Amino acid sequence: MCLAKGNSTIKENIYYDRFTHIMELNRLGCNIKLEDSVAIIEGDRKLIGADVMSTDIRASAALIIAALCAKGTTKISRVYHIDRGYDKIEKKLTNIGAVIFRKK
Repeated sequence: MCLAKGNSTIKENIYYDRFTHIMELNRLGCNIKLEDSVAIIEGDRKLIGADVMSTDIRASAALIIAALCAKGTTKISRVYHIDRGYDKIEKKLTNIGAVIFRKK
């Protein structure tokens, strides 16, 4: 939604803390504001690499996708969230052309 033209909204009715990753996406160049339980996403953004932190499984997936769309390098910390939900995700994405390195 950050890359699409125009603005978008997402309303969360069940789990308010679902949006804890907004600040991390904004570090990548997104422009997302939270008003009550509605995220307002400004589109047509240019994303840039940054150091970000995973906060949960779904947020981790969003960070990976945004990082792949960003220009430059992104470092994602607290990847144990990613590992809980996505088995060998870096291998799967590398197989389709992504450039991902896991720090050993």
